[in-house]
Formats: sequence, C-alpha cells, structure tokens
Amino acid sequence: MFAIPFPTIDPVALQIGPVAIRWYALAYIAGIVLGWRYALVLCRRMPELVTPKQMDDFIVWLTLGIVLGGRIGYVVFYNPQHFLAHPLEIPALWRGGMSFHGGLLGVLLAIGLFARYHGLKYFALSDVVAVCVPFGLFFGRLANFINGELFGRVADVPWAMVFPHGGPLPRHPSQLYEAFLEGIVLFAVLWLLVRGGARARVGLVSGVFLIGYGLARFSVEFAREPDEQLGYLALGLTMGQYLCIPMILIGIFFMLRSGKLP
Repeated sequence: MFAIPFPTIDPVALQIGPVAIRWYALAYIAGIVLGWRYALVLCRRMPELVTPKQMDDFIVWLTLGIVLGGRIGYVVFYNPQHFLAHPLEIPALWRGGMSFHGGLLGVLLAIGLFARYHGLKYFALSDVVAVCVPFGLFFGRLANFINGELFGRVADVPWAMVFPHGGPLPRHPSQLYEAFLEGIVLFAVLWLLVRGGARARVGLVSGVFLIGYGLARFSVEFAREPDEQLGYLALGLTMGQYLCIPMILIGIFFMLRSGKLP
C-alpha cells in the first residue's frame, strides 16, 4: 500500500540541560496567547460586554480550567481504571493524556466563577472565549501530529501515513483533519458570525461553537483510531463521539435561547 513517509520531528523543541521544552507545551502557549490577543480585540468592539482588563484577568482562570479540566477529564473519561490503580500518576502531565471535553468543562466552570465574581453575564464572556478556542485546537492538533499520537484508522487514501507507533500499515492523518475542521473551518464560521454582529444575541456564538466542534469531532472520529483501552463502544461509536452528542444538543438549545440567556 502506498503511504507518505511520516515527517519525523523531535517532540522536544528545545533542550536546556535537564529541562525539555516540548512542542505540545508550546502549542498550548501559542493557542492561549493568540486567543487572548484576539479576545482583547473583540472586547474593544461593540457590544462592549467584557472589558479588556477583565479579559486580562481571566486568562489565569482560563489556563487553570484548561489544564486541570483537561487532565481530570482524561482520567475520568478515558482511563479511570488505570488511574484508580495508579493515582500518583494523575499529576504526571508530562506523560501525556488530556481530554478536550474535560478541558471544556474546566473552562465553563472558570467562566462561571469569574463571571459571578465580576458581575458579568455568563454568555457574554463565553461568546468571546468561544471565538478564540479554535486557536488552541489548531495548534494542539498539530502537536498531536508531531508526537505521532491520536492517529487515524488504517486507510488506502493517497495521503495515508505510517505512524511510528501505529504499526506497519498506513493510516489517516486524523490529527490534520481535526486541525483543519476544528481550527481553521470553525474559526472562519465564528469569525463570520461575529463580523455579522452575532455577539448582540448573547449565547449564539457559544451555541454555534458547541455545534461546530461537536459535528467536526464526531465526523473525524470515523477516521480516527479509538483509544486502545476503550476501543469501540455501543453502536460502533467511540467515547469522543458520545461526548460530542450532548455538546451538539446543548449548542442547539443555546442557539434557540440566544438573546435570552443570562
């Protein structure tokens, strides 16, 4: 079977003595920083529901929500038995293991706590955050590709690749599919909505984000190899797909209720 050679890239971007700076960490930093800068631009435009100063303060809350939520989500959703047997490995973030859906729940909690503390409308803040999330998704998926992880199922498409840890057969580069759909396409959709004044209908952008990500992830999961410890679940779906179903339904509810949400 024809396959494109996997571009071997060292997961460590920079080594300074015993300190290793990985592309995965840089992806998180790039996504947060670029998203934050874009959020400041949005905060200066009408409607001014969140101030740039408040967004500056929120970044710390956001980062904690992403990291803590992402790790706890991975532990609970994807490998609970392993971590119950080895609880001391839960803080070992450097070994990998983060869940987008867990990170999303962490960010939603951070938004709720921050909005309550500062007297903001919950969905006024979440709408700004939603537009910026695709930055992190794009760079995060590129980092997954560099690490040769979360690869796709065996495929015979012309662009299939043999991944270092995926056996001898060529597979879908599903990380790149996700980078394109969850990062570039989703950002373009949200950007067009914001340009059209969608933030005036509080909750609309948040709803579209949930639907857009849910549909993109659900679709790509058909080309992505399921997690080894879970495999396929009922109806031949994966854990990622089951977690996307409530996202899509909640997103539809937010869209229908937009303008009336707190």
